[in-house]
Amino acid sequence: MAEYFLRFTLGQRILHGFLMAGFLGLVATGMPLRYADAPWAVWIAHALGGFRAMGIFHRFFALVLTGLFLTHLGQITHRAWVRRESGLFWGPNSIVPQPRDLREFYETIRWFFGRGSRPIFGRFTYWEKFDYWAVFWGMAIIGTSGYLLWFHSLFSRIFPGWIFNIAFLFHSDEALLAAGFIFTIHFFNSHLRPEKFPMDLVIFTGRVTAEELKRERPAEYAALAESGGLDALRAEPPEPWVWNVSRVIGTLGVAIGLLLFFLIVYAVLTGEGK
Repeated sequence: MAEYFLRFTLGQRILHGFLMAGFLGLVATGMPLRYADAPWAVWIAHALGGFRAMGIFHRFFALVLTGLFLTHLGQITHRAWVRRESGLFWGPNSIVPQPRDLREFYETIRWFFGRGSRPIFGRFTYWEKFDYWAVFWGMAIIGTSGYLLWFHSLFSRIFPGWIFNIAFLFHSDEALLAAGFIFTIHFFNSHLRPEKFPMDLVIFTGRVTAEELKRERPAEYAALAESGGLDALRAEPPEPWVWNVSRVIGTLGVAIGLLLFFLIVYAVLTGEGK
């Protein structure tokens, strides 16, 4: 029987679940508003009760992601200032980009062309850090501009009118960029690359095999083995129902995301929604 170690806690998996559902909901309700003249956008709007109802759903999912974002910031603050965790903002287990990420990126390019060996990654790879900070940046930009547009009557007492034109451009174009990035780069890195295809279920099960940990994150495995931290992370294999539910949720998420991506690309290429 394979040996398993805990990679993501239950709380982290729940937050990712809300992030996944909220983001898909925002794209599914927001992009049809942007490309409102496209036949597929009209069909989605009618399926959800019309464009007015879709706007309500869009704001609901915005509140979901806002709550998620604030919860995450609260957790970071608690870990940094209450628990005083060392290495949270710098070190081998930090999600903050560091000089070694540039080195690992360079080594990856050399490995792709057969000019070097595969980089020895730690807990987070450079592309995982990019994913994290892209979402972090997008939440701030898209969220701020979205709330300006939502409560325009209130903010118009403070800001000049041209601010709302800029907010609309930021909200619309940044959302389009975020959707394109998540449904292509993130999906490929997480699920569709050869060693993970068709699905990496670790974000749903929270567990990784010892073999996978050694192969993909040898630096983290070596550090845990040396410090004796492996025993604390040892976990039971996921139950069969956990595997099955994870596959269903993951497959639905990827399928919906790819469908939305192709609809957006079609709308862009045909000039609909301009």
